[in-house]
Amino acid sequence: MSDTRRALAEAGRRLAEAGVPDPGRDARRLLAHVLGIATKRLSVEMPADLGAAAIAFEAAIVRRAAREPLSHITGSRLFWGRRFIVTPDVLDPRPETEALVAHALEAPFDRLLDLGTGSGCLLLSLLAERPMARGLGVDLSPAALEVAGRNRAALGLGERADLTVSDWFGKVTGRFDLIVSNPPYITAAEMAELSPEVLREPALALSPGGDGLDSYRVIAAGAGAHLLPGGRLAVEIGWRQGPAVAEIFRAAGLEQVAIHPDMDGRDRVVAARAPQAAPKDAQSA
Repeated sequence: MSDTRRALAEAGRRLAEAGVPDPGRDARRLLAHVLGIATKRLSVEMPADLGAAAIAFEAAIVRRAAREPLSHITGSRLFWGRRFIVTPDVLDPRPETEALVAHALEAPFDRLLDLGTGSGCLLLSLLAERPMARGLGVDLSPAALEVAGRNRAALGLGERADLTVSDWFGKVTGRFDLIVSNPPYITAAEMAELSPEVLREPALALSPGGDGLDSYRVIAAGAGAHLLPGGRLAVEIGWRQGPAVAEIFRAAGLEQVAIHPDMDGRDRVVAARAPQAAPKDAQSA
């Protein structure tokens, strides 16, 4: 066994002892990261001796054993086929959030609003898939918007994606034909059950406290004033929140409310539409 393979095996053992889920996978990802190669190429490009990379690999394993999120160590996360810069100032983009992207792309849109944009993964993924669309991403955190700005530049979307500090709709003007959001939705009780990795992410982006539904109440209350007639609203939810969020949307006057699953079959997206403009005869009556 080469020195590098021995170091990799030892790293996996240490991560397992630290309680890291799938320790072998993370050890390989971190080794590939410090070597500057793709993880899938590790088996054919792994050097016999780590050399100068040994120090960086050891530092990475120490951080992961302390349950620091993998994306914080590597500085990025793959989402919807593109690599996004990730820091402790933003939520780590997750595979289940891709269900929201997939749903949003089922119909055309020209003007997009992303509430609580964080890293910008929703806003930028959608704009990258729709070259004629423009979008606005808002977030209460200037630090999060700085990360989104870096991702915007890396993806070459500076001319089509605007970023603004705003508390939900507070600084938003105009109307949109699509509004998306992955808002804080973890309940106060559930926060105590989260993994150490998740608890290192911004608390304000994880939970609004209480029953976890306050963000949806705010979004539903403001959506009507910011959607074009017939415009779409789509939000990510916790997998047990579908009926409650759907009822919040219906109570706000939104139409065609529906719950959609993620790839694992769990409820993940609640979508709705603004009412169409009333016919002219009805308006003049």
